This record gives sequence, C-alpha cells and structure tokens, in this order.
Amino acid sequence: MKPSTLAAETGTGGILLWVVLPYVVLAVFVLGHVWRYRYDKFGWTTRSSQLYEGRLLSIGSPLFHFGVLMVLLGHIAGLVIPESWTEAAGISEDVYHVFALTLGVIAGIATVGGLAILIYRRRTVGPVFSATTRNDKAMYVSLTVTIVLGLSATVAANALGGGYNYRETISPWFRSVFYLQPDPHLMSEAPVLFQLHAASALLLFAFWPFTRLVHMLTAPLGYVTRPYIVYRSRDTGLGARAPRRGWERTG
Repeated sequence: MKPSTLAAETGTGGILLWVVLPYVVLAVFVLGHVWRYRYDKFGWTTRSSQLYEGRLLSIGSPLFHFGVLMVLLGHIAGLVIPESWTEAAGISEDVYHVFALTLGVIAGIATVGGLAILIYRRRTVGPVFSATTRNDKAMYVSLTVTIVLGLSATVAANALGGGYNYRETISPWFRSVFYLQPDPHLMSEAPVLFQLHAASALLLFAFWPFTRLVHMLTAPLGYVTRPYIVYRSRDTGLGARAPRRGWERTG
C-alpha cells in the first residue's frame, strides 16, 4: 500500500516542498548567518541564564547537547553516506538498521528528555522565564516539533510498523539537492511522518540564523592564540621569591 504523502508526486505542492523550499532555506541559512555576524555580533550568544539557576541546567543541558550531537552524527551518516558505501564496507542493511535504530532511539530520548528539562526550567524559574524572549519561545517550539516528529517517525516506522529504509528515498533526495538535481519523486515515496519531519527541519534551519542556536556554529578558537592577560600587584611587599620575567610588579 502506497503511504500517504504531503503533496502529489508530480504536483505543484511537491515541487514547492522538495525543490523550491530547500534552496530558499539554504540561502536564508547562509545569508542569515552572514548578516547576523556582520550586524549583530554582540547578539551572537547563547544568552546564558546559568547565574539564575544551575541545578536543572547542569542536568538538562549536557543531556540535550549529548543527544543532539548523536542525532547530528546519525543524520550525517544516514543522509550523506550512500547505502552502497556501507555495503561495500561489509555492513549489511540489517546490521546498519539495528545499529542506527538503537542509537537513534537512545539519542532521541536523551534529546527530548534534556529539552523537556530545559523548557521546564525556563517556564518555572522566575528570573529565567523573565529573560525568555518571544524569539526564544518560537525557537523552542520549532525545535521541539522537529525533534518529536523525527523520533515519532523512527518509532512508528520501525517499532510499530514493518520498518522503513529511508536511505532508498530521503537520503538520495537530500544528496540530489546538493547535486543541483533535486528529485521530488523520491520524497513523495516517504511516509508522511518522515515528510513532516523533513519539512519541519527545513523551517527550523530557515529560522536558525535569527535565534540563539547560532552559537552551535562557533567555537572559542581565539582563546588558543590570544595573548595572556597579565595581572600585576602594586604592593612590593608581597611574596618572598623574585618574580619571573614578565611578571615584575609595577610602581
């Protein structure tokens, strides 16, 4: 039985969803980050609320970030690496399926659990809630919908259904977008939950440059090469040993 889909295989809806929208999102994602970096450098931050509350944050944040990292690595392996490559490496589809399903469910549960703790903390801790903007609320909604849809699609297809090999449809479509030869027919064959997950992910990436999620694309590499900050005391009576070169006291 052919699965229900969001748009007709060759209709206008399918073209808009799986051909036009990916390139619009890609342009917004790239140009949005360029604009944000040029005109909002001081806003390029997580706007940490650790000073307001630390206990729930110390639990939810590591759990969420661990889950997201595992989910990201799983998506890279599943969408970017063709099925023929893993088979050539001696990994059968059954082995890959069990491995991907096990890690995917663990990562999904960790991500949802960590996100639930962070949302609970943001809603129930007064100072944290006061520091939450409308942009933050929209970001949390978009992120939650995308993650829940992805986990639901995995569970529905593999645990409740007869299994679904997305590497035969969604993965080739994903790569075809970057080959500049997008094939909407491939996505039309995917179950509706997978399509909803893909569509919500596209919208999330379009929204990404304008939220606190931009911090995921940065790393403090400047700390490696920046000069030391030297602190010198004006009290010449401190210490009994002669100071090291460069650490002499002033005054």
